[in-house]
Amino acid sequence: MRHLTDGLRFAVGTLSVFPVRVERVDRQVAGQAMTLAPLIGLALGAVAGLPLLLPVHPLLGAALAVGLLALLTRGLHLDGLADLADGLGSGKPADQALGIMKKSDIGPFGVMTLLLVLLAEVAALAGTGAGYAALVTACVAGRLALTWACRPRVPAARPEGLGAAVAGSVRPAAPWLVTLAALLAFAGLGLSVDAGTWGGAPRAWASAVAEWLTGADERAPEPGQSYKGLGDYVESFKEPGSVLERLLFERAMSSNGIITADETVGYGLGLPAFLTLPIALLAGLLAALALLRRARRRLGGVTGDVLGALVETATAATLVAYAVMG
Repeated sequence: MRHLTDGLRFAVGTLSVFPVRVERVDRQVAGQAMTLAPLIGLALGAVAGLPLLLPVHPLLGAALAVGLLALLTRGLHLDGLADLADGLGSGKPADQALGIMKKSDIGPFGVMTLLLVLLAEVAALAGTGAGYAALVTACVAGRLALTWACRPRVPAARPEGLGAAVAGSVRPAAPWLVTLAALLAFAGLGLSVDAGTWGGAPRAWASAVAEWLTGADERAPEPGQSYKGLGDYVESFKEPGSVLERLLFERAMSSNGIITADETVGYGLGLPAFLTLPIALLAGLLAALALLRRARRRLGGVTGDVLGALVETATAATLVAYAVMG
């Protein structure tokens, strides 16, 4: 239990902005930390996803959530992603590429990669109906990639640094067991999403705000009359009000059963969440493992920047996969 506590502290101190006292650091503690990393992702996703519950435009909520996640991780993973993009994009031999990655500035490959990844994350979150659950899943997938990257026979590219401290420290069976537990957990979470557990409180809040802003109780349709969508609602009033009012009113009508989920416009395949969440997690993990294979071939192993890039890759790929399937 003592070693487990040390590992958890090391994981929190390394992977988040939360202040903890790390009293012991060795190979055993590093292995524990990388095995427990998905738990840190669970906590980060739970906190970072709070803006998604606000009664605001989905695009704004998604941007705030992605920004909060970057703040909670000090932006270290994003920095690693940019550095790895510069190193791999340079086309230089391993030692020179590692030198480029160690510099503090960001080159054109890093800038382009950051922009594309952040845009993809925000757009994917804004386009999902269960953004909170999707973000939690993505954060866990990102840290699960660390568990796989630190398994035995994955060497460090440098003899020093975070990569050298954690490379090969995870026990061989741990990645498989943690992945299985994560898949089962998110299948269960998906069942709760499909049952509407996550939609009640935010929708009730949005409904109350909408009634205050728009007088929804006075504008409600007559018995037997229904609106097929927001467009019909707008057409039914001479002065429909602001975009925020219309959005909140639509959410209020949806929560009261006037506008159903089947009548809203969707962009994904419409698969149930109990399938999309675990499948999206696997998709994010596979994307990170593909990048890990590329980094091992080009650089000879992992570094702290490579680990950060794996986190962001798995996170973004999970969100995109969920947006496509959900």
